[in-house]
Amino acid sequence: RGKRLLVDDLLGNMALRNAASFLGQRLVGAAELGISAAKSGAGEALTNAFVTDGVRHASNQAVKQRIRAIKNIGKITKAMKMVAASKMKNAQVAVEQSRGIVNPFVRLFGDHPGVEGKAGVTVAVTSDRGLCGGLNSNITKYTRALLKLDTAAAGEAASTKLVAIGDKGRSQLMRAEGRLFSYAIADTYKVRVTFAQASLIAEELLKSNPEVVKVMFNKFRSAISFKPTLATVLTPEALEKQLTEPTGNRLDAYEIEATHERSDVMRDLAEFQLAATLYNAMLENNCSEHASRMSAMENSTKSAGEMLGKLTLEYNRKRQATITTELIEIIAGASALMDA
Repeated sequence: RGKRLLVDDLLGNMALRNAASFLGQRLVGAAELGISAAKSGAGEALTNAFVTDGVRHASNQAVKQRIRAIKNIGKITKAMKMVAASKMKNAQVAVEQSRGIVNPFVRLFGDHPGVEGKAGVTVAVTSDRGLCGGLNSNITKYTRALLKLDTAAAGEAASTKLVAIGDKGRSQLMRAEGRLFSYAIADTYKVRVTFAQASLIAEELLKSNPEVVKVMFNKFRSAISFKPTLATVLTPEALEKQLTEPTGNRLDAYEIEATHERSDVMRDLAEFQLAATLYNAMLENNCSEHASRMSAMENSTKSAGEMLGKLTLEYNRKRQATITTELIEIIAGASALMDA
């Protein structure tokens, strides 16, 4: 009886092996028939895509990672736009207040952008940070053009120095006008701009005894408009020479009650005018920087949204193509099994 059970077990195992072998042969044949059927007509391109399925999967993964990165960039640019908008409101109030200090000097002493001086200082007011459009590039371009005009008008006897306020102006002007560049003042916008900062800068500028100080900055007009502007500050001696000009010194129209001489009063007024002009220029440029950054970040957010839409459409198309290919392969294999 035990031998009979052993023989039955052996026969059962042999039957299972034969069935498994037959089923494997059928499956292999069906797969070959399915692939050959899929290769006929329009199925050839889908089969090639099936063969390179690993490449398609890696491409989809790369597109998915890029979509995630662009989403993060869009969030950052949107946040930067909101921060710049909030800072611009506070900066605009400070600009309007500073104009009340500078405008009386312009009405009193006039504006003389074409005044020539053998010893002059040109100050380019820029920002310390980027991502604000072409704000700093415009100041650099106009400053270089101004230097060429002054050099051509004054000739070889001219002694013009170039000073930059802001790190962006230093990097651009030092590369373009290294022979005239003297020094740069950076990190002025890390804290709130004050009149004390402008006074220290004015005191540093006056150490070289310039005849003319020209300040180039971006004048804030609106959230989308800020134009490069030139402000000119003259020494007391140069102011006295402008008495005969139609737009010149109008100080004689007022009665001055002072304990000092006229020259001392003129010197104090000229120094105060330089500090007030620098203070206004820094505030104007700071407000223009926030407005320009707000516009630049808005454009960046819009571009990120458009790019995200294109990549999402591309990802969905590839994903749908993959699903369609797999369905066609399954149907082709099933039909081949039925035909066999």
